[in-house]
Amino acid sequence: MTIRAASSLHKLSRLPVLLLALAGAVVSSACVPLAVGGAMVGGGLMATDRRTSGAQVEDEGIEYKAGARIREQLGDRVHVNVNSYNRMVLITGETKTEADRAKLEQIVAGVENVSRVLNETAVTFLSSYTSRSNDVLIATKVKASLVDAPDLISNAFYIVVERGEVFIMGRVTEREAARAVSIARGVSGVTKVVRAVEIISEEELARMLPKPAKAEAAK
Repeated sequence: MTIRAASSLHKLSRLPVLLLALAGAVVSSACVPLAVGGAMVGGGLMATDRRTSGAQVEDEGIEYKAGARIREQLGDRVHVNVNSYNRMVLITGETKTEADRAKLEQIVAGVENVSRVLNETAVTFLSSYTSRSNDVLIATKVKASLVDAPDLISNAFYIVVERGEVFIMGRVTEREAARAVSIARGVSGVTKVVRAVEIISEEELARMLPKPAKAEAAK
């Protein structure tokens, strides 16, 4: 999967979860030279996203610009996944040297509208096709488990998986974050769970949720 493909998968993640389609998804590096190593599964259309519409548009721009700059400056020396949520950017994947890892962070931090960078890349061999395909499957299983949780709104979470490590993104309460971490840890194939969330209060969440329709006045 390429840097640009990551943005495409990010868009796909806003459609309802199609488990069979995602489970059979193929992760390839055919689009552009710089490959992306993670699988990302999210949920919810723009109307149900906890970000403002402006932040969503900016996140798309951040991913596009970061991808282009990384391709230009580092080429196929790295294999990374860039995901932006509410202007906080998560970088996952692999680099061959510490210098390239530091350069990645510098490039992304210099993109307009980025508020914070979480550099979770590893200095190691670039991941294999098998590893990337397995990440897609794990991401699907984690998202399905969140959908099955009656006490969570699954669309609030974006799930990024890299080499079996699960990164949880979103604007959620401490309660929601802890519950999602617990669920992800119970999914087979998961080796580690990392919180990359923006914590909001229960009061803020209550203001975001749609108000129940008023009952029709008794006649």
